Parts: sequence; structure tokens; C-alpha cells
Amino acid sequence: MSERLSIAVDAMGGDFGPRITIPACINQLKKYPQLHIHLAGDVSVLNPFLSKLPKYLKDRIHLLHTESVVSMEDKPSFALRHRRDSSMFKAMQLVKEGLASACVSGGNTGALMAFGCSLLGRLAGIDRPAIISAIPTNKGHCYLLDLGANINCSSEQLYQFALMGSAMVSAVENNPSPRVALLNIGVEEIKGNDQVRQAALLIQAHTGLNYIGYIEGGEVFNDRADVIVCDGFTGNIALKSNEGLARLIADKLKQSFTRNLYRRLLGLLAKPVLKELQQQIDPGRRNGASLLGLQGIVVKSHGSASSRHFEAAIEQAITDSRLNIPARIAANLQNHLS
Repeated sequence: MSERLSIAVDAMGGDFGPRITIPACINQLKKYPQLHIHLAGDVSVLNPFLSKLPKYLKDRIHLLHTESVVSMEDKPSFALRHRRDSSMFKAMQLVKEGLASACVSGGNTGALMAFGCSLLGRLAGIDRPAIISAIPTNKGHCYLLDLGANINCSSEQLYQFALMGSAMVSAVENNPSPRVALLNIGVEEIKGNDQVRQAALLIQAHTGLNYIGYIEGGEVFNDRADVIVCDGFTGNIALKSNEGLARLIADKLKQSFTRNLYRRLLGLLAKPVLKELQQQIDPGRRNGASLLGLQGIVVKSHGSASSRHFEAAIEQAITDSRLNIPARIAANLQNHLS
């Protein structure tokens, strides 16, 4: 990263607010000398976390005072009407005004989506934005969307998700022809509901997409596809099931290697391998889901993310900004939807 880049952060969002967001921002400022961060939040709360920072870091942090916070219980419609003075809204407003290239928040997903559509607007040809994130596979990772922004999706919207996901992964992974699959209850053409079967026909009809067919839940982690498309209801369950399984595996390994003295000794010998495995399956390593389909960059962090994991969300915002993902998606949409 050679040119100045500004990221807006909802410092009050998430379960832990500034205790998590500010240390993550500071670490990223140390990593990227060209990075500037706008922190939106209550200045009286933020200042104590910044008081001992050296000048070279403090000079690259810009505070934007806000009066309120979007709660996890706020409905999107309520947030649009009553939370325009919130840290989330003000952070995204900086993107709209061109003062920041991306917005990062760990707050209410519905409100974040509503603010994104209201302030930034949707790309031409997109009915609804979708949330995309990387998930681990046996050879690295793939990308899954939608992860919860749209509970019910039409076949046309699933097709749009495929276009957006393919364009993003092509840019982020330098992959000119990402393999695109539809998540389904079977691989046979007759399987699935009407929306999925009709989406398959739409995707197949466009040779610009490298469509490989249906994929079942058990094959998601087998590196069969680079982009996996589904509705937000299915995607959110798949994502959280994956995260729960990762935690279960980590807990079971810990229990197995601490059961008795002999197993503790084996655990010491296996510690480097176990540490590597834990890092590979840690969901937080890939924290930071991009909201595709907006005319601007918005990255959603897990509300319960640690500081280290929130850093990953900022990293995703930096990547999306550097590659100008919305422009790439817009160009892809123009090619396929014209």
C-alpha cells in the first residue's frame, strides 16, 4: 500500500466497543504507515484509550464525536429513523462523502445494511446487497454468500449473488475464472426448491461464469468451489455451524491431550501441529464479511470478535479498497446484465 488510505471505523459497535476496536486500529496503523483511521464514537469514551499513544500514531487517528449507538435490538427501520447520530451511521457517512474509502463495524447487521442502502445506494442491476466471507477448506478457503442479509431470495437475486461473488473472488484471489456452485440438498438437477433450480438455469446461461453445478453441505469444505451461493437463511446457518464445529474440535483436542500425564506428554510433542491446526480452523482469522452490491465498501465484523479478529475485518476493508471491489463488480454486472 503506497498511497494514503482512510478507513472509517464504528468504534462503539459490537459487544465490547472501544476495548476491542481501538487496539485493533492501533495495530493496523503500526502495520500500514499510509493508513489513516476515522474513529466514530463518543469522544469522552474514546480519548482514554488514545491518551498514551505516540504522536506518529495519534496524528493518523481522526475522531468524530457521535451521540448514540445502534443497539443489537434496534430494527433497521427504527435505526434509519432514530439513529442518524450514531457511530455506525456517521462512520458510513464518511464513505458517502469520500472522506473514507471503507466503513468497518461490528454492530447490528440489519442496521448496517439499511444504512448502506440509504447512504451509499445499490449498484445498478442489484436488487439486494449480500454478505460474503471466506470459510476454510482442505486446501485453503472458499467464499460463501449470502450470510444473512437476505432471508428469502428469488432466483434472480441468487444469480446476482453469483455475479458479485465471482467478480470479488476474481479480484481478491487473482483468479480469472472462479468456480461457482449453488448450495443445495443434492447434486442432481431435480433437487432443491424452485428458486435454486431456476437460479441454476440463469447462471448456466451465462458463459462468463464458471458454473460447476450444485454442491451439498458436506462438500463445502472439500475445495470443490471458489464461490458458493445460497440465500441468507441457509448461509447464516452454514457459517455458524462451521464456527461451532471449529470450537468443538478445538475443545475436544484440548480435553483429549489433558486427560492424563501420558496424554499431556503427547500433547507437548504435538503442540506445534495442534497450534497450526487451531490457526487454520479458527473462524476469527477470516473475520470481516464484505457487503457486496453497494456503491461503497462496508465490512461487517463479528460482534463478539476479539481485538486480533477485528484486525482481520480492517484488513478486509483495506483489501477491498485497494482493489476497488465495487467498481470491479459494477463492470462485471455491466458485462453480464447488458
